[in-house]
Amino acid sequence: MRCEESQPLTDTYLDGELDALRAAEFELHSHSCEACTAQIERASELRSVVRESAPYFAAPAALKIRVREALRAEAGVHEKTPALTAVSAWWRWTAAASSLAAVLLLAVIVSPMLRSRSADQQLAGEVLSSHVRSLMASHLTDVTSTDRHTVKPWFDGKIDFAPNVPNFAEEGFPLIGGRLDYIDHRTVAALVYQRRLHYINVFIWPATSSASSATKLESREGYNILHWRYAGMEYWAITDAAAEDLQRLAQLIQQ
Repeated sequence: MRCEESQPLTDTYLDGELDALRAAEFELHSHSCEACTAQIERASELRSVVRESAPYFAAPAALKIRVREALRAEAGVHEKTPALTAVSAWWRWTAAASSLAAVLLLAVIVSPMLRSRSADQQLAGEVLSSHVRSLMASHLTDVTSTDRHTVKPWFDGKIDFAPNVPNFAEEGFPLIGGRLDYIDHRTVAALVYQRRLHYINVFIWPATSSASSATKLESREGYNILHWRYAGMEYWAITDAAAEDLQRLAQLIQQ
């Protein structure tokens, strides 16, 4: 990506509206270009100033009353007798209370599910961006070796956990090496495997729960992404190889 391509995308990038591949290209260019980095900083500062200093005007109460009266007139609502009005109001309040109770109950049940799904979606986006960057920047590994006894000790002192580093060359998934990456606001281990002509990144970091979970597969922009939790670790694997290959590698790791 060149400056003339990246600079018009600055606001779109800051708004989070670029797809993962385009965002990775944008970040890769901006990290090595002082002019584009400066433009991003200026745009970020301007957004902050506008957010903090732009005037905010509240509509007057009289306008709210006039709008309600106009809506009632448009709907053909007429004056009612006091008794009828009281009964109608009671039914409205009863229906509103029932609806509110139903909404609150639904929120209690659904909100944790939505928060979990949203967090997983965000992590999947980070995994995709990291995978694409590792391929584009020719920085697939920090330590290149098929020997697990070379790759595993390399992580010592660089992260606060010890990842399992198996090699499945006999099963068709040879270990290529490993590297450090940054996902979910922390440094993680990335193990790199190969499946024929395809690379597979497996990101590992300690889980917040010791409970294991089933694998969850999704596809994004031509890549298959698999997530599972096993033996106190979070696993995210991604590749452009077949989904069946990715699931087979996950089975081998869990075995």
